[in-house]
Amino acid sequence: MYLPRPLYEVLPYAYVLGGGALAVASYLLPSSPWADAALALGSVALVAGIVLILRRRTFRDEASRYDPKSLDDF
Repeated sequence: MYLPRPLYEVLPYAYVLGGGALAVASYLLPSSPWADAALALGSVALVAGIVLILRRRTFRDEASRYDPKSLDDF
């Protein structure tokens, strides 16, 4: 599946923002199953967004140190 680059770059931040919004909504909702579901889904989205941001940062940092010409030496 292909995503346009602007959408691909914004997606982790949207996960973090949406997860945070759901976590706040679960706090504001009266005690109900919806509040518990919002907290669970918000937590998953928040963690997924943070993991994506950190994994992309690590990959890009390591890829910038990689010398593509080193494979041509063989």
